[in-house]
Amino acid sequence: MKQHLLTLALVLFGATLGLAQRTISGKVTAENGEPLIGASVVAKGSTAGASTDLDGSFSLTIPANATILEVSYTGFASTEVTIGTSNVIDVTLRESITQLSEAVVTGYGASQIKRTLTGNIAKLKGEEIQSLPVPSIEQGLQGRTAGVFVEATNGKPGGAIRVRVRGASSISASSQPLYVIDGIPITVTSQNQNGAPLNPLADLNFNDVESIEVLKDASAGAIYGARAANGVVLITTKKGKSGRTNLEFDVQRGVGQASGYREFLNSAQFIQYFTEAANNSDALDGVAQNDPDSWTTFVKRRFVRYSGYADYTKGEIETDWQDEAFRSANSTQASLSASGGNDRTRFFASAALSDQEGILVGNAFQRLSTRLNLTQKASERLSFGLNMALSRTYTNQVPDDNAFSTPLQLVALAPITPVRDQTGRLYDRPTTTYYNGLIDLEDARRDVISFRTLANASANYQIVKNLVLTGEVGADVYNVRDNLFASRRTFAGQGTNGTGNSLYGQVVNINTKAYLNYNGKISERQNLGFTAGTEFQRSRNDQTSVTGNEFPVDDLKTLASSAKITAGSSTVTEFSFLSYFGRINYDFDRKYLLTLSGRVDGSSRFGANNRFGFFPAASAGWVLSEEGFLENGPFSFLKLRGSYGLTGNAEIGNFQQLGLLGSAAYNAVSGLAPTQIANDNLQWEKTGQLDIGIDFAILNDRISGEIDYYNKNTYDLLLNVPVPGTTGFQTQTQNVGRVENRGFEFVLNGRILDGGFKWNTALNLAFNRNEVKELAPGQDIVDPGSARLMNVVRIGAPLGVFYGAEYAGVDPANGDALWYLNKPGEERKTTNDFNDAQYIELGSPQPTVIGGITNTFSFKGLELSVTFQGVGGNSIHNGGGEFMSANANWFDNQTTDQLAAWKKPGDITMVPQARLGYVNGNQSRSSRYLENGDYIRLRTAILSYQLPARTLEKLKLSKMRIYLTGQNLLKFTKYTGWDPEVTTDAFATNIVAGVDFYAAPQPRTVVLGATIGF
Repeated sequence: MKQHLLTLALVLFGATLGLAQRTISGKVTAENGEPLIGASVVAKGSTAGASTDLDGSFSLTIPANATILEVSYTGFASTEVTIGTSNVIDVTLRESITQLSEAVVTGYGASQIKRTLTGNIAKLKGEEIQSLPVPSIEQGLQGRTAGVFVEATNGKPGGAIRVRVRGASSISASSQPLYVIDGIPITVTSQNQNGAPLNPLADLNFNDVESIEVLKDASAGAIYGARAANGVVLITTKKGKSGRTNLEFDVQRGVGQASGYREFLNSAQFIQYFTEAANNSDALDGVAQNDPDSWTTFVKRRFVRYSGYADYTKGEIETDWQDEAFRSANSTQASLSASGGNDRTRFFASAALSDQEGILVGNAFQRLSTRLNLTQKASERLSFGLNMALSRTYTNQVPDDNAFSTPLQLVALAPITPVRDQTGRLYDRPTTTYYNGLIDLEDARRDVISFRTLANASANYQIVKNLVLTGEVGADVYNVRDNLFASRRTFAGQGTNGTGNSLYGQVVNINTKAYLNYNGKISERQNLGFTAGTEFQRSRNDQTSVTGNEFPVDDLKTLASSAKITAGSSTVTEFSFLSYFGRINYDFDRKYLLTLSGRVDGSSRFGANNRFGFFPAASAGWVLSEEGFLENGPFSFLKLRGSYGLTGNAEIGNFQQLGLLGSAAYNAVSGLAPTQIANDNLQWEKTGQLDIGIDFAILNDRISGEIDYYNKNTYDLLLNVPVPGTTGFQTQTQNVGRVENRGFEFVLNGRILDGGFKWNTALNLAFNRNEVKELAPGQDIVDPGSARLMNVVRIGAPLGVFYGAEYAGVDPANGDALWYLNKPGEERKTTNDFNDAQYIELGSPQPTVIGGITNTFSFKGLELSVTFQGVGGNSIHNGGGEFMSANANWFDNQTTDQLAAWKKPGDITMVPQARLGYVNGNQSRSSRYLENGDYIRLRTAILSYQLPARTLEKLKLSKMRIYLTGQNLLKFTKYTGWDPEVTTDAFATNIVAGVDFYAAPQPRTVVLGATIGF
């Protein structure tokens, strides 16, 4: 009996123990709503604990007497939460070091706290660029990300943007980074053919952007393998959050003007200076000025011709053609977004309008866009997602910078020429010196319309705790319609009774992928995460164009009205990638960090012998501040990290590995003829990159930063190499050559003042040295230039180095332009014969230092944010100087600095004697037209006021912010041209950079706006 009673007592005691436990679940997030993966949740005073999974969720069984949960995560302030009676507890952790505790997107559904990163990733929050008065997202990066050089080729809205991550590394392949939007590698190659290339990224509404991550080193980028050599830009759009539906409306209205002007001769100066030039030429020829065949007589006849109906001797006309080219540019932007949801369904939806006039007459850009992002939790394990964006952009384009019809080439016309004749008709040649580009405004139309669809559907299935399988299907469908009509009076339509061209292009880019993500603990002190998957991409590009002439009247502008179809073409091209990728993140005690990653890429672009390539990377980190010997030191955080890896570049033509045949005709019989020699060994350009960095925080976390050294070595360059003529071909695409970039990056973030008045500072500075190390065997220079352009590729010099004659000034005795001979082994001597001067390296278009600083001051609801951005160490070739600053070589109006021309023996000046019809120092390929390209610009200033909560409550609003934004307000530079931020759109390539040829300056814009939340 006693034995049965003892057994019963033990059973009841065990049951009591079972009843004395309970299960608690919940979610741990940061203040911005991001889930914290791997956060520690422990019942205080017990051994019961758990770690959060991929969406920040946890579940643990605790003793009945437990009253407090201890929640901690590296980089966040630990907290204690009273358990109470509820079995669901959500916890929000406050960041202890803001910059080091941010969640950073690393690609393929994974993210890491920046504190645990072993690679170099720069992050920019969407709110930092929201509502900026710029057309494309890249311009929002200027001055805000270390080592990322962003340059608009000119001030035309929607125009091409050059982005270089840690320097330029390719000669023939693309040097642009890979852009990935919500997992889709997007098309960034312009599809228009009339005028200068436009920017496909301008289709994106950046008010929809949640964050931008720039993967800079090989450790961060190697998971994107063959296309990561130039860096990777990950763009993540906004998602909905559980809770009430939030509506937000943003509207702004602004005006822009040219941020730079040049001084040209007025009418009196024009007449005086060109008369002087004609007199000088007569003196050289030994001809009397009153001779009917003299230059002086000739110039007077030209003055009469250029004056039209007016009398130039009376000073009746004073035309400022620069003012005719520029205008005040109005802009309007408006966007409406809604977000919200519940525990199962969340959404973000938006619609936006951007309407921007260009500062050049006739130039404009418009964008209409919509977006819908949905997530649906079908069950505890299965969820779905859909991101879809539709956009339509319209660009009223002007011709490229090299065209006579482009507005800024109006400055070449004489100030004594009226704009219109007495009937109101625009003057043209022979009254104007050259074609009057204003005629295109009235009698030509250049429309580029693009329709863009970005869509990505995904499904996530949690196989077991912390292990999620994801499948995605994405599409980027890019349609472009490019129409040109030029009437019989225009430069393009003269002689054909008008001309028209219509192009239709479509790029269909399909991307599919499947991958596994795991993030969890393998012991109490060890954490492990991995990503593994496969990806397939296929892109098809269809182009169709038709050209017609002979239009009956100018009012009929479509090709249906042309009497003669003169040209037509259609092409199809495509490429595909098949990839396998993986990444492992391991840490011990959040102190010792290791990341291994790799990707195998197969591409249709490369030879049969090298179809696949492997791109591995490894990185490690050591959080020194967690060690006991630094426990009481000055650093609240200190991490040493290093990485090395291999990435690739596959951005070349689609069929350069193949032996090709093209259509040919002989004696009116069609046939085929070889057009390209095959190369079965063609493969990727490769970049091996070493990165060593330090992340730190001092003064009780008030100041934090990064210091990095990197060395990028790009080899097996994709170059067209000369081959023996016996092959029947001139060149073949081969893997030869090497380019190196090395440098330092510095990032410093500081909370200078806290309390009622706050002052935060973010500084970044990067130094880069670019050098061409090797070319094809026996080749030391590639010179694609001409008498006008002097960018070359030369071993031992930066990519695109300026190579030409060195200008030595003016001979004081006779006014001749002088050049340094620069003969090897000889002392410096001068000559007045340009052809005797040896070409030398004169400067580089590649900046050696770039940087930016943002200061944010706030007091209560008032905030002022100011960003300065600048570059240094580069030169600019003022390519238009051979015409506009040519000491009156011909009748182009001259810049006023030419008035300092040599006049008499003994004059000391840098401007040669003015000589009409003579070349005297105006050879473009010389250092005379090379200038210092350094500048510092007040890129952005934003003054805003946020209404206080009490006022918002009365107004039944959740948010109201009023702001005044200025863009490109100030500029500090020695450059005498319109703008030092320039690479003229007509010539821009990897090699040709830093050339200014009638390129419009950046607009100086001021906008007033408001953001209202409901």
